[in-house]
Amino acid sequence: MEELACGLVRSNNYFLWVVRASEESKLPSNLKAEMSEKGLVVNWCPQLEVLSHQAVGCFMTHCGWNSTLEALSLGVPMVAMPQWTDQTTNAKFVVDVWQAGVRVKVNEKGIVGREEIEVCIKEAMEGERGKELKRNAVKWKVLAKEAVDEAQGHINPMLQFAKRLASKGLRVTLVTTTSASKSMQVQASSVKIEIISDGFNEGEKIDSIDVYLERFKVAVAQSLGELIEKQNSSGYPPKVLVYDSVMTWVLDVARRLGLYGASFFTQNCSVSAIYYHVHHGDLKIPLVGSMVSMPWMPLLKNNDLPSFVYDMDSYPALLNLVVNQFSNLEQVDWILFNSFDKLEEKMVKWMASQWPIKTIGPTVPSMYLDKRLKDDKDYGLSLFKPDAAACMNWLDNKQIGSVVYVSFGSLANLGEDQMEELACGLMRSNSYFLWVVRASEESKLPSNLKADTSEKGLVVNWCPQLEVLSHQAVGCFMTHCGWNSTLEAFSLGIPMVAMPQWTDQTTNAKFLVDVWQAAVRVKVNEKGIVSREEIEICIKEVMEGERGQELKRNAVKWKELAKEAVDEGGSSDKNIEEFVSKLLCT
Repeated sequence: MEELACGLVRSNNYFLWVVRASEESKLPSNLKAEMSEKGLVVNWCPQLEVLSHQAVGCFMTHCGWNSTLEALSLGVPMVAMPQWTDQTTNAKFVVDVWQAGVRVKVNEKGIVGREEIEVCIKEAMEGERGKELKRNAVKWKVLAKEAVDEAQGHINPMLQFAKRLASKGLRVTLVTTTSASKSMQVQASSVKIEIISDGFNEGEKIDSIDVYLERFKVAVAQSLGELIEKQNSSGYPPKVLVYDSVMTWVLDVARRLGLYGASFFTQNCSVSAIYYHVHHGDLKIPLVGSMVSMPWMPLLKNNDLPSFVYDMDSYPALLNLVVNQFSNLEQVDWILFNSFDKLEEKMVKWMASQWPIKTIGPTVPSMYLDKRLKDDKDYGLSLFKPDAAACMNWLDNKQIGSVVYVSFGSLANLGEDQMEELACGLMRSNSYFLWVVRASEESKLPSNLKADTSEKGLVVNWCPQLEVLSHQAVGCFMTHCGWNSTLEAFSLGIPMVAMPQWTDQTTNAKFLVDVWQAAVRVKVNEKGIVSREEIEICIKEVMEGERGQELKRNAVKWKELAKEAVDEGGSSDKNIEEFVSKLLCT
């Protein structure tokens, strides 16, 4: 305790030290006097709140797994001082594998000397090495957030479909898992929420995605079955189990309990068809040649395909997941797509000749489409609690169609060079812009950005995307082309600048430009960067002149067709009515 106290004081950094009441007697008697200006010693503190505070630059920790996960999730580099059990192994991984910390060395007496503590703290807090550790810690923060964010991209469409079913008189329960529910804020709606176990304890570490998926499957199959059996005796026994298309094994649970099974695809029909052709063997991977031809699709370059397909070694476990969506499709009662007939007319007809498909989208809150569902103004299920006022007030003061809205979703991770080119391109476009930059990405922004953009731009960590896209000031959406974002832009008649990053985004961008003709796509240079000049050109093409007006007209056309699809008597509304009628008749 004395060496630790002296090391903290010698480091010349401010420090907040949690010392349990039972341990206070071990502190040096002169500590309070020596640290009066630099340190604070407490018996307890709210660790997550502390680690998330902007003042914290380093976490000196025993490397318990919960503490390690909290530090990684909040992007805080560590000084590892493990004591026992798994802490020594965790420390090894923090330093050598995840490269987000330094580890103290013990001397011949089994003590960590004050000099060693001082050196390690300075290494984590100062200079180029400190910046490197911080960058790595922030990288793990982004990846931790991705694991949660990816879930919301699937849950939101499912919840909106559930609301449509409830509006037609069905009792609907949305089932989520303990891990996902910890970060969710559920708002009142017509849909009941049930939380089941996914087999993981809080803070538990899993070695690989394959191990995670298998364990998830076993635990959820059991807990889901128990929930259904419980509901069978409640007086309202369920009739159908609607499940995410990647969870093909849920159909076995449905069949075992005598339920219909409906597979819900959160990507569009065309992307799904590509995965089907891979699964069926019609599209061989690794790819041969530079172009791919498939039924009812434009000719595709290799990099127009989903990234899992053209770069099959990048995420093999995820490639297996999306391809295996079709492993038992012949056995399901319904296949539901978050799309609408007129958006993918020929593809929908081809699929309908193969399987019992129904398009039921866009799964966007009713307020932005047909307005038939009372109080359906947002998704009603959020992993965050943001403050929307700043960006909406800013938009209120801008002219109609004068703002470029820029957001690359929750998973994109642009490099510093790309962030600088993007910032410069936005400024050169001479348009107002509202740019969403996640807190974990802010360090990549050019240092002079705020001064240079004070009159033209607003950079925020989050904004209410649907509200922003529906605001009259927004004239263009610069997007990563995630399917949810694409559908939202269509539903609100906003033309796009497409800047896809990975997964299905590259295919969505191809269709946006060449099929739906509601966007322009940026070109990547020989260094893999989209230059400032290219960004400027693409924004001006969408925001100005005859080409801009044509793109706007096309976007508005898709807005009207999206509204028509979900409105009374529209294709998606009819499909939902038929789905409901079948259930009510059994």
